[in-house]
Amino acid sequence: MTATVAEPGVADVRRVSVPRGYRFELVKLVSQWRIRLLVLACWIAPALFVAGVSQQSTLPSDTLFGRWMHATGWAGPLVMLGFAGTWALPLLTSIVAGDVFASEDRLGTWRHLLVAVRSPRRIFVAKALASLTVILLLVAGLACSSATGGLVSVGDQPLVGLDGHLLTPGDAAGRVLLAWVCALAPTLALAAIGLLGSVALGRSPMGLLLPPLVALTMQIAQMLPLPVAVRLALPGYAFISWNGLFTSPAQLGPLLIGIAVSLVWAVLATALAYLLFLRRDFTNLAYDGSGRRAVTVGLLPLVGLFAATVAVVGVATPSMDSGIEQDKVQRSLATAFAHLYRMQTRQLHRPAVTEAQLRVTAACNKGDSQVAPEGAGNDWRCVVTWHLPGVAAAGTAVYQLDIGSDGRYVADGDGPKEVNGYFLVRTPIGDAPNPLWQFDGNVELLDSTLKG
Repeated sequence: MTATVAEPGVADVRRVSVPRGYRFELVKLVSQWRIRLLVLACWIAPALFVAGVSQQSTLPSDTLFGRWMHATGWAGPLVMLGFAGTWALPLLTSIVAGDVFASEDRLGTWRHLLVAVRSPRRIFVAKALASLTVILLLVAGLACSSATGGLVSVGDQPLVGLDGHLLTPGDAAGRVLLAWVCALAPTLALAAIGLLGSVALGRSPMGLLLPPLVALTMQIAQMLPLPVAVRLALPGYAFISWNGLFTSPAQLGPLLIGIAVSLVWAVLATALAYLLFLRRDFTNLAYDGSGRRAVTVGLLPLVGLFAATVAVVGVATPSMDSGIEQDKVQRSLATAFAHLYRMQTRQLHRPAVTEAQLRVTAACNKGDSQVAPEGAGNDWRCVVTWHLPGVAAAGTAVYQLDIGSDGRYVADGDGPKEVNGYFLVRTPIGDAPNPLWQFDGNVELLDSTLKG
């Protein structure tokens, strides 16, 4: 039996606590010039962009809600959200989370950090929390800045939803905020993938490029004619499914599934990064990542998660086809037309009508009835029919539809001219944009989903 006697004058060395390590890592991140520049850009540039575009005569009508940027300030943050989900957020997560561990490899400071903190676990937690804080700050800047730019330049006006119904300014504000909050889930998934790449690949630039590459792959997959279950299993689907918040009733099924999948990916990727970090050799100053371990511990579990998610979604919902069917297209177009027809009626100061009185129906075919009426494409043609009280003859209008694989479509009016054949209508107070000329819509891909 032996006893250990502490030498006099030797201080009791304690590990640095997680809060102290978090503050230290946060200060390190914020002190970098590129992070400061990103924060400044995210809190200023969106406001200038939205305000500038809203004052132009030509609007980004090919972007969701872009055609309404003249009408309401709440369209601007939604246009910015669409851009952010495609380009900005993957790049931001790459610069912040994708470099938080690799920077120590480049600088060769791991031994100093380990001596100071004396706990790899606490180092990982502190770095992950610091990068999460900066990412949340950047996302908040994008949302607040774009909303401010829209409200200041255009005003707090009602917003037209994806089914043509009018959202009050208060309702629009709440849904815009909720849409940005929902986008945090896939952002966290990309950030976790960035952490995993930063740990697994060391100084290799591939760790920094991993989030944008994953995001680009998911964007390409969304453009392909894949089954709905495969789309929902991708962690970036919540960047698209927030569209369902702007219909009445809200299409919550795809959105909730997309959020859940994103959060599961975020948790698993973070856990894998944690395991790899604890197993790495910090004594090797030339460490450039372990390729075999990155595949076995990093890549394969994520591939397995994707396959399992596809199986679960496919079993839980009837979603092994494109989800775009003739009945859904006709129902969505008829609903949107009825709402927008009432808007045009108010513009022209005509007697008010209700959707029940209009009894709008739509008859659609694809490829001039030469192909099955299902799936995405720009060869959809629809004839909309409606009735007015006291008028025996029914009104008809023709629309050409371009439907994307994600269910979003653009309906382009093809006559008659007095209804949808021209982009302006002549009102008692002057010409105004014609809401029936061209509008966006959304086909719900799931046959049965949660309604809200």
